[in-house]
Amino acid sequence: MNLTDCQYHFKMIMIGDNCVGKSCMLRRYTEGQYSEIINVTIGMRFRDHILEVEPGVRVNLQIWDTAGHEVFWRAICFSIPQSAGCLLVFDLGDYKSFTYIKHRHMEVCNIVQPHTVLFMLVGHKCDRKEREVNQDEVEKFASELGAPYIEASAKTGHNVAEAFELLTRRIYQGYLSGEVRLHESWGKIHKNNKCCAS
Repeated sequence: MNLTDCQYHFKMIMIGDNCVGKSCMLRRYTEGQYSEIINVTIGMRFRDHILEVEPGVRVNLQIWDTAGHEVFWRAICFSIPQSAGCLLVFDLGDYKSFTYIKHRHMEVCNIVQPHTVLFMLVGHKCDRKEREVNQDEVEKFASELGAPYIEASAKTGHNVAEAFELLTRRIYQGYLSGEVRLHESWGKIHKNNKCCAS
């Protein structure tokens, strides 16, 4: 299966503090592999992945992994308005990383106007016993976002695919319902009319 077999192209962006494991999650999802040692993301980079959201309907996901360093945030902001979905990733063992995504969420909401981006809240590294982030606080924040919350681990593979795929299906359903609209350029949702007609 290749990209030309896809009826839709969605752009998705991952946002989170430095070292919360965004790159590890992306590698686990797209390659099925995990490594304790991985190159630090400089700026942004992306990977494509094809997902069948329902029988006969395939989506090419262009998933953007972003750096958590403040110095790259301005550049990252240019990519946000073209994104249909955003995974807000924090480390369950690092409260500062949870504060980081609460702050970034507000910025993303301001940047995307008048467009819509759908969110997924991901508590990463759930394989660790030590936790600094209170479950009730996370669930309250997810409720405020109106977004699903999922705990995942790139190390074990637990819920990694589910995080990406649940958000993808939310975007697809949002497009069908009119909540998320086609974007005028490569970005939010691009519909491949040629493939749809075939």
